[in-house]
Amino acid sequence: MSSASAQTDVLVVGAGPAGSAAAAWAARGGAEVVLADAAVFPRDKTCGDGLTPRATGELMKLGLEDWLRAHTVNQGLRAHGFGQTLLLPWPGGNLPSWGSAVPRTELDDHLRTTAIKSGATAIDGVRAVDVRREGDRVAAVVFERGGRDGELVEITCRRLVVADGVRSPLGKVLGREWHRDTVYGVAGRAYMDSTRADDPWISSHLELRGEDGGILSGYGWLFPLGDGQVNVGVGTLATAKRPANIAIKPLMSFYADERREEFGLSGELRMPTSALLPMGGAVSGVAGRNWALIGDAAGCVNPLNGEGIDYGLETGRFIAQMMTETDDLTESWPAMLREHYGESFSVARRLAGFVTVPRLLPALGPAGMRSDWLMTLALRWMGNLVTDEDRDRSARVWRWAGRRSLALDHRPPFT
Repeated sequence: MSSASAQTDVLVVGAGPAGSAAAAWAARGGAEVVLADAAVFPRDKTCGDGLTPRATGELMKLGLEDWLRAHTVNQGLRAHGFGQTLLLPWPGGNLPSWGSAVPRTELDDHLRTTAIKSGATAIDGVRAVDVRREGDRVAAVVFERGGRDGELVEITCRRLVVADGVRSPLGKVLGREWHRDTVYGVAGRAYMDSTRADDPWISSHLELRGEDGGILSGYGWLFPLGDGQVNVGVGTLATAKRPANIAIKPLMSFYADERREEFGLSGELRMPTSALLPMGGAVSGVAGRNWALIGDAAGCVNPLNGEGIDYGLETGRFIAQMMTETDDLTESWPAMLREHYGESFSVARRLAGFVTVPRLLPALGPAGMRSDWLMTLALRWMGNLVTDEDRDRSARVWRWAGRRSLALDHRPPFT
């Protein structure tokens, strides 16, 4: 870390999709930007690697369509469950009609490189451990270099963007709090060789069963990566009242074994990892006068499918724009998050909470899987593929449900 990088206009902590997008957009807007991360890139991250049309649309805005199309391109979701298999194309509308899947080791490294090419200065291997305040502003972030008990280095900044993931250690320093009274996720993923790695459909099994045969409140997935392998994983939903008492890695192994013949899987699970996911804006303390949390750090994860890359990319773009419009983010940033995600997150986490109720999924799942129309509608809603510009009937119904749900929340998203 050179003396030239010891101060900056915009400091972004965390170089995942959210942080790299924020750094790229801020640098393109003319700001001096430092992008810092605790890991040394390229690095892995627990993720399904899937990119929905909402995410591909954001990557296209960054100018990465050609790069993304050089990877696998998928047409939609193959949904399995309750004796049915449905092919559900991506709905399109105001979003692209295609998706993709790129391992996070590659995706995040490329996004970080995009931020660098946009003008940001990137520093890795430095862990943010504290802040120095001047009144109600963050004047600097203290970093530790060289592991625990390493050298402490301070970077001063005019504005701070925190994008350090679901656990958000720097967010905690700033007062971020995760509220577990709403639904959260527990997920795991690994990689396996597959004869169907070029499949133009991603696959999800909505009837996820444990080794005892019982139906679990979650789903399993196989996302083709186009390089001879698939991302295979499972995710379950839980609340404080109904916690997920499940060993994720054994469940993931059982799920993969059940799918070996159908999907041509071979070998053992490689690089298995798991994570706990705050969802649906179930966090408070997401902004101060000159700082803001974005992406996973702000709980911007879809409660119905665990997707967070799209929100990370979006909030990175939003915060870069907002920092040019206001000097005080304390109220304006949470208001922006609620404007864009409040209604959809509220109704999505309410529906996801219902899924955790025993016997509800076995009762309703078979009826839903018998209807292509209903599942196509569910794909659009569950994938949050409704944009602010959509005016069709299903979009209006979703927004109507969101407003009604929001009115019932004792703790609305981001409060």
